[in-house]
Amino acid sequence: MQRLKQVSVLVQNIVQYSTYLERDVLIDIYLPTVNPGNKHVSLLIINDGQDLPKFHFDQMLGELYEQKEIEPILCVGIHCSAERKMEYGTANELDYKGRGAKARLHQQFVLNELIPFIIENFGNNFKEKAYAGFSLGGLSAIDTVWHYPEYFSKAAVFSGSLWWRSKDLHHGYNEDTDRIIHKLIREGKYKPGLQFYFTTGSLDEKMDRNNNGIIDSIDDTLGLIEELEKKGYKNEFDIHYVNYEDGKHDVKTWGRAMPAFLKWGWGRSSEL
Repeated sequence: MQRLKQVSVLVQNIVQYSTYLERDVLIDIYLPTVNPGNKHVSLLIINDGQDLPKFHFDQMLGELYEQKEIEPILCVGIHCSAERKMEYGTANELDYKGRGAKARLHQQFVLNELIPFIIENFGNNFKEKAYAGFSLGGLSAIDTVWHYPEYFSKAAVFSGSLWWRSKDLHHGYNEDTDRIIHKLIREGKYKPGLQFYFTTGSLDEKMDRNNNGIIDSIDDTLGLIEELEKKGYKNEFDIHYVNYEDGKHDVKTWGRAMPAFLKWGWGRSSEL
């Protein structure tokens, strides 16, 4: 996306203490160009919010608004902690190394502390709520959306850690049963109204654990999309997937992918 001029949205940097996580959580709130209480405003929560300034998210939003390409969104970036691999993951099941032990606490922070804080300060008139994340933060986001459709209607996963597994590759791992998020969706029920956005990069990694010629990042994403389709979600309507041939597992690629996601989710359809 070519930047013709510097147009940025206002950003509020706050610190919220979480009783669940027992720590201060740094939060960046990117304000829309209209009153957040406006009925046209949506809420987007993003894990790994510390990465957003690295690709000038405030300028990106400002330019999309300036060009009238997206509807207003209140974007909330959650900074991770040093315990990222414990706080992100699947809330109800640890991976084979015991990672994700605080994922449920992080989820409860989002649902019971962060969202009430947002409602208290910006109102409860959001058009819809969405949750996004990068890598392990993307896994955390889709796990939360899947389990709490009463809160969220969209999930976005950028180069998601969808390999998250319950068994080590060398200790009886089964591709069909041991990928945790795939199993959660396979064993769950169709939840109407949910939409999913996935991105990968062909240079995300080199791992190909099943030797099928497709790197795991892409293979796991395609596998999860297949599970969603089996539940009844329609490709290209409920599910959107983009692979970047030169994309890597890095902030630069995720920043490059972000405008397309924002336009997919909140492309401006009319004058507000």
